Amino acid sequence: MNWPSNTPSALSSDQIVGLNREFAELDEKLGFEVSNNFTQFDQMNDMFTRAFWDETIRSNDTDGFFNSYRMEFAPRRGDGFTQKDFALRNAAWSISDIISNRGNDVGKREGFQSPIEYDTPVAPEKHDIENPAVETAEIKKIAKLFGADLVGICEIDPRWHYSNRVDTRDFTPAPNELPEGMTHVIVMGHAMDKDLVDTYPCALAGASTGLEYSHEAAICIQLSTYIRNLGYEAVASMNDTALVIPYAIKAGLGEYGRNQMVLTPEFGPRVRFSKIFTNIPLIANEPKPLGIRQYCEICTKCATACPPKALPFGEPTVEAENQSTIGNVKKWSANCEKCFGYWAKLKTDCAICMRVCPFNRGDSWKEQVWYRLATTPKWRKLAHWIDQKMGIPARLKPKEWWAIW
Repeated sequence: MNWPSNTPSALSSDQIVGLNREFAELDEKLGFEVSNNFTQFDQMNDMFTRAFWDETIRSNDTDGFFNSYRMEFAPRRGDGFTQKDFALRNAAWSISDIISNRGNDVGKREGFQSPIEYDTPVAPEKHDIENPAVETAEIKKIAKLFGADLVGICEIDPRWHYSNRVDTRDFTPAPNELPEGMTHVIVMGHAMDKDLVDTYPCALAGASTGLEYSHEAAICIQLSTYIRNLGYEAVASMNDTALVIPYAIKAGLGEYGRNQMVLTPEFGPRVRFSKIFTNIPLIANEPKPLGIRQYCEICTKCATACPPKALPFGEPTVEAENQSTIGNVKKWSANCEKCFGYWAKLKTDCAICMRVCPFNRGDSWKEQVWYRLATTPKWRKLAHWIDQKMGIPARLKPKEWWAIW
C-alpha cells in the first residue's frame, strides 16, 4: 500500500489561511511560523502506523519490537534487557493497553488511533456556570486531584488535528471527527520517573513511559467523566485526534526543543501529555515566552548523543524531514525513520535525548539557579558553558536501579 504524504487535508487552503490569520498574534508569541501552504498531518503517516502498512518500514525488527510488548520473543541478555526488565516495562503499560485494546473489533485503538470512547453519557441538564474563570480554576484543581502534574487550557485549533485517523483493522484512513461545538482543550502533563529515565536506553527505562500512559488514561477518563456529568461534552484523548505538542505549548506548559519534545520549566522534557476536548466554558491560558527554546538554539547535546543521528544540528526549518514529520511550519524536525529503526533494533523505546537534555534536572537550588541562567538572555551563554563543563550525566545502570530501595 502506498499512501500519499499528508493528504488529503480535512481543512481547505482557505480555512488554513483563515486560521493562520485568527491565531497570528498567539502564534507570534509562541514562536509558531505556520505557512499558508500548511496542511494537516495525516495520522496514516505517523511512524508507528507506517510500521504496519508501509513495506519500506516494516521488517523483522519492527515486528519484534511490537511483539516484545507481549513477550512473544526471547528477551536480550544484558543489563536492562532481561526478562525482568521487559516484564516491568510491559506491566507499566498494562492499564493503557486495556483501554486501547477494547475497541479492536471496530478498528479503534483508543488513546492512540482514536479518542477514548465515552463510558458515561453527557448529563441532560447542564450545570449553570456563572463564572468561567472560577470553573477553569476548579477544572485545574480536579485534574491535579486525579493525578495530573501540569494543567493548561487553550482554544481549539483545527490546524493541529489529524486530517484522518486510522482504522486499525486494516490500517486504512478513517474520518477524524469530534462532536460539534468544541471550544477548548484541556492539556495535562504527566511527569515521568527520573530514576527510570536516567537508565535509558533499555527496556527497564520504558517503564517510565508505560507508567504515564497508564496514569494519563485513567486521569483523562476521570476528568472527562466529571465534565460530562456537568452536562458538557468532553472527549478524552492521548496520542489520537490531534498533535499534542502544539496544544501543550499553546496551553502554556512549555516550549518546543531541538529534541522534538515540549520542555517544561518543572520537568524539562520528562513529561507525557494528554488532552480533553470540551465545550465547557473555560478561560484559556496566556502563554508567554520562557527562554527555553532560545537555549536550544545554542545547544546540540541531544543531537550529539543520538545513536542513529536522527536529530538536527542546524536551525529550525519549514522542510519536512520525511513523510512522518509535518512540513510548512518552522521547527526542528527529526528523521523519524532513523529514530524508529533504532527503537526496533533495541526492541524498546530510546529516549537518550530526554535523558541528556540539560533541562532534565532535579529541583535542588543549584539546578534551579542554572535554569534561571539558561532562560535569561544575558546569562544564557554562561549557562551553556557551565553545562558543557559538567558534560553528560552518567547513565544510571539498570542493575543499580534495581538495587535502590
